[in-house]
Amino acid sequence: MTAADAAPYDTPPPELKRQLQRANRLARWKALGLVAPLLIFLIVTFIVPILSMLTRSVYSPAFGEVLPHLSEAVQNWDGDGIPDEAVFAILVTDMMAARSQRTIGQAATRLNYEVPGTRSLVMRSARRVARLDAPYSESLPALDPRWGEREIWAAIKRVSEPVTPTFYLSALDRTQTADGSIVLNAEEQRLYVQLFWRTLWVSALVMVLCLALGFPIAYLMAHMSSARANLLMILVLLPFWTSLLVRTTAWIALLQTQGVLNDLMVWAGLVSDDGRIQLIYNQIGTIVAMTHILLPFTVLPLYAVMRGIPPSLTRAALSLGATPATAFMRVYLPLTAPGIGAGAVLVFILAVGYYITPALVGGRTGQLISNLIAFHMQESLNWGLAAALGALLLAGVLALYWLYDRLVGIDKMRLG
Repeated sequence: MTAADAAPYDTPPPELKRQLQRANRLARWKALGLVAPLLIFLIVTFIVPILSMLTRSVYSPAFGEVLPHLSEAVQNWDGDGIPDEAVFAILVTDMMAARSQRTIGQAATRLNYEVPGTRSLVMRSARRVARLDAPYSESLPALDPRWGEREIWAAIKRVSEPVTPTFYLSALDRTQTADGSIVLNAEEQRLYVQLFWRTLWVSALVMVLCLALGFPIAYLMAHMSSARANLLMILVLLPFWTSLLVRTTAWIALLQTQGVLNDLMVWAGLVSDDGRIQLIYNQIGTIVAMTHILLPFTVLPLYAVMRGIPPSLTRAALSLGATPATAFMRVYLPLTAPGIGAGAVLVFILAVGYYITPALVGGRTGQLISNLIAFHMQESLNWGLAAALGALLLAGVLALYWLYDRLVGIDKMRLG
């Protein structure tokens, strides 16, 4: 037997190759079966709602479905003056049909999103339109002068199209005029941009406060004995074991004008009984309660990073002549950057979407954009505007995530 006869195959035999392929396919199917429940859960509870939100923010076919002939006819209107008698006649016919089908309210609500106050116009006209006589281009404006205004018909033309930028314009405190230009709303109607800035400001301040309070706690836990560190960890995690509603209402009892904190300040002579400080139902209450609730989300990533930093690095810096402050700032602190970044991003993202705490303790000045989103979802039922506000909030969070990845790197994030 020669050396050539004893040499291994350059390629596996066909039968062995087929067996390996079957084994690889089987392994892939097993892996897919293991992750399929989680994948389905993420698709149903995360991907689908986000896609639905993004769709609702730009797609609103209600007006065109309720008044289909008017929607088709008004698209041929050139936008000058008001439409001709034929369009008015189609409007009357569609309104009578929609009222008999009890769907006219949907069209009125959609037009009201575009021009506030027009729901009453459509509903009142739909009740009386059957008693009007031709020519309708005269009788309808006689019933309500707004039917003779170009702005109303321009709005009808816009809402007749299922795809619309209206909700995003409203979310940015802007509106579209009859000639198609985009302008700022009147100053007393500008609300959402201010709320976005307030949300970012409060979230950033809560993030800074959590870092300032959480860093010493994590440092102490990382440099004490295991028994004491475990006890302190229990105290840090205690908020997770208490209902969010209970924690928030506890702050109401502490911070209200007749609460514990004000009573202590009056007893100590810091303030008079008539000069009690308003610490709740404003922005101060929102910041204090959110900082307390979100503090563990900063401590845990910092503690995870600090436990992995060898103490010998700081001692080496001290042995080489560095002062304790220099060793901390130039050796220890840079090594904690992944924990600082992870805690900051986590707290900021959670704070941006907070809803219950600002609703309970925020009052008028402590409300955040999430409270307005909930209002439009639950009370005004303007789901398109709520979806647009949510989409803008999501875009801001993704931008922050991208910025963190560029500056620090997602691969360096440590969450504990």
